[in-house]
Amino acid sequence: MVDLRQLEREFDTVSAALKRRGVDEKLLEKLKVLFEEKKGVQKRLEAAQAEQNRKSRLFGQYKREGKDLSELQKEVSENKERIAALNEELQALEEKLFDLAATIPNIPDPDVPDGEDENDNVEIKRVLEPKTFDFEPKEHWELAEENGWIDFERGVKIAKSRFSALRYEGARLERALINYMLDFNRDRGFEEVYVPFMANADSLFGTGQLPKFADDLFKIEGEDLYMIPTAEVPVTNLFRDEILRREDLPQRLTAYTPCFRKEAGSAGRDTRGMIRQHQFDKVELVCIAAPDQSDEIFDEMVACASDLLASLGLPHRQMLLCAGDMGFSAAKTIDLEVWLPGQGKYREISSISNTRDFQARRAKIRYKEEKKNRLVHTLNGSSLAVGRTLIAIMENYQQADGSIIVPDVLRRYL
Repeated sequence: MVDLRQLEREFDTVSAALKRRGVDEKLLEKLKVLFEEKKGVQKRLEAAQAEQNRKSRLFGQYKREGKDLSELQKEVSENKERIAALNEELQALEEKLFDLAATIPNIPDPDVPDGEDENDNVEIKRVLEPKTFDFEPKEHWELAEENGWIDFERGVKIAKSRFSALRYEGARLERALINYMLDFNRDRGFEEVYVPFMANADSLFGTGQLPKFADDLFKIEGEDLYMIPTAEVPVTNLFRDEILRREDLPQRLTAYTPCFRKEAGSAGRDTRGMIRQHQFDKVELVCIAAPDQSDEIFDEMVACASDLLASLGLPHRQMLLCAGDMGFSAAKTIDLEVWLPGQGKYREISSISNTRDFQARRAKIRYKEEKKNRLVHTLNGSSLAVGRTLIAIMENYQQADGSIIVPDVLRRYL
């Protein structure tokens, strides 16, 4: 969540940064009006409290002088009611401000480029050159049908559209990729954790999915539980409402989970194949860090995911996302886009984000330093989206006869 005190204190500067994210100017104006109302109520409350203190001191004086206390008691009682009413008004305004702030995205870092969508993202570098084929490369759904690796029709029959079933070597390769990714990340210093695949509303609020993105979540009927959209939610919330020791930071974590998303608003996009599914596997990186550690760790996480792709022999590029294309909680994001020769384009396979203290403020994750409680920084990123990695292997390692070669590093897992 944005820091309301900073927003109130530096309204013009912060609101200008938020406009880069596409935040509606009317919403910002509404916040400004509420800040002014709050300031007015606070002044009246302070004046009433000062008056109460002054009149309370008069009781002793009136008693010593033998004066009638009835009028003074009446005034004190009326002022007490005024203070209670002003406190209620102030609390109501603070709740309105909190509710509005909960829908506002994070403030972008200064080095995040301006822009509205993926067309304005900035390429940082490319890793590995795409292979040149001496035949027309096929897309993954054609290869899947030829090899029997992915059963789209039966996945739909079992559930609905945007579900699929993996079979034979496709199922084995999915499991091999998960194990390889976890081992790779663990060798890079990330502790492996295993977490629930459901999360409560407090957890989803903590990482920024609620309330703004409720329509994209699968809710469990009759329970305060949702199927998780990403391991970022349960792994980050391991530390919700906790105060960590400075010497225990950073906490580097990696986890495998299935992910569940309604994909609201994606009608007509990637309807063929496995690019955009309601259920998919992902291995995630999460880090809980002190503020002075987060920039270096962000670079480490990007390098980890990029080196993982390179170890699989998959050409990819790193893209610095523009302000308008970043996720809700992110202050800075670098996407990794893998080359898919069947499509003849790069497609997102990982997204690494530094959220600064945005999630920590919502989830109340703090650490103690110099006897003070301070907010941590939280970072997260895919390492990697497993299904998309399977797709990338199928397309990049396809042979002229339609067969698919398994990368060397995965063979021991098979």
